[in-house]
Amino acid sequence: MTPTDFIRKHITAALVAEGFPESVAGGGAEYGLEHYRCMSQASKKGAAFDDCLYRARAWAQGQTGKSERKTAKKQRQGSLL
Repeated sequence: MTPTDFIRKHITAALVAEGFPESVAGGGAEYGLEHYRCMSQASKKGAAFDDCLYRARAWAQGQTGKSERKTAKKQRQGSLL
């Protein structure tokens, strides 16, 4: 698994777990990957993934409203019960 595959997979999983729709989580993962490709170093040692996740989450929040995220999260929790 390459670093870009790892980042894409784990950012998508983290954003979906936070209640973002799958399509927005995928877009956020692409935005996080773009940040990874452009950065020269992480903000602190060992935090490159955290920096990418932060950028992806910020992008995803701009694409959805708070009520949209809560609705998606409730639907997922209802299906698990």
